Amino acid sequence: MSVVKSGDTIRIHYHGRLTTGETFDSSAGRDPLEFEVGSGQVIPGFDLGVTGMAVGEKKTIEIPFAEAYGPINEAMLIEMPKERFPEGMEIEIGTPLMMSDGQGQTMQVAVISIQETTVTLDANHPLAGKDLIFDLELVEIKGGSLIILPD
Repeated sequence: MSVVKSGDTIRIHYHGRLTTGETFDSSAGRDPLEFEVGSGQVIPGFDLGVTGMAVGEKKTIEIPFAEAYGPINEAMLIEMPKERFPEGMEIEIGTPLMMSDGQGQTMQVAVISIQETTVTLDANHPLAGKDLIFDLELVEIKGGSLIILPD
């Protein structure tokens, strides 16, 4: 029986949740996720969790934040003067916003606190600092990438 190894392209159904039980993502109702194991296309803990699985196998993996989206980076917490926001814009805690660095790069941020004259934004990945749980079902192992070898 073939099992998943680094370099294999696989298709897998998943249900991702936080330790609180809250779902943050799922492939339910969609095609399975397809990626090459070990290529950096998914978080490191996901790569490790699928390694060794066989087609049809179901399992639950727990991924600590260090093997997921990392810790919260305090440097990614940005305090902005309220006057920098468009006039009349409703600002509430939890509101997702897009922010530009002025050089064409944009990033998603979330409002995490509102003070009298400033608003604090969090530019960390929304799952940074969080341990994750995935329920997995391996659908297919397509095998590794083709490599041309010299004679």
